[in-house]
Amino acid sequence: MLPTKAASRAGTWMVVTSLLMLTPAFAGQKPKNWNPGTDPANFARPMDNPYFPLNSTRSLFYRASTKSGIETLLIEVTGGTKVILGITTRVVIETAKLNGETIEIAENWFAPDNEGNVWYFGEFTQDYVNGVPSGTEGSWVAGGTARPGIIMKAHPRPGDTYFQEFAPGIAQDMASVISITKTATVMGHTLRDVLLTKEWTALEPNSVEHKSYAPGIGLILEQKGGVRLELVP
Repeated sequence: MLPTKAASRAGTWMVVTSLLMLTPAFAGQKPKNWNPGTDPANFARPMDNPYFPLNSTRSLFYRASTKSGIETLLIEVTGGTKVILGITTRVVIETAKLNGETIEIAENWFAPDNEGNVWYFGEFTQDYVNGVPSGTEGSWVAGGTARPGIIMKAHPRPGDTYFQEFAPGIAQDMASVISITKTATVMGHTLRDVLLTKEWTALEPNSVEHKSYAPGIGLILEQKGGVRLELVP
């Protein structure tokens, strides 16, 4: 899959370790503008994306060792849906914990189009401190000035750069495709034809991270600095 959405996941990474402006250090060329069409007809016959599967319910569990302790992430592709801008999106829940204590729960809304591009229509993010809800920073929903982004392209190519989230001042995550032919080892297995992306947001300093997606599985690895959040059995 997967979601990991970006703005609040990036924020979580900054806690535990984690556009309009873009520096030349980032790979790829930024879009000159972002005004994607959202015609429901383009989502009438959705095609599943092998790098971001959404066609069945499932759960994936990730783990990382950080300076603050053990971070875990549970991603659940649910059977729930939410209609946004006339398009039926799939509900995906992410639960992040640090040393067993919940620090964030996010409900994300994704929809594949007829070509297999997976669009990101928003999220509701609830942060927690000592088990108590502490804020919903980074929450957004497509509509008005907020526009859907692309979480995964149907045919990614190195150099592709695009907005994953476009809610000015709230969530402005971007991604650039680095490679589609990498190998990665997780769960004791070496996976091939892995898609590697660089992701960042201009709203947070030092937010650059790399994510690896395997065909038929989705997200298998996030790397930020020396921290590896990887898929585990």
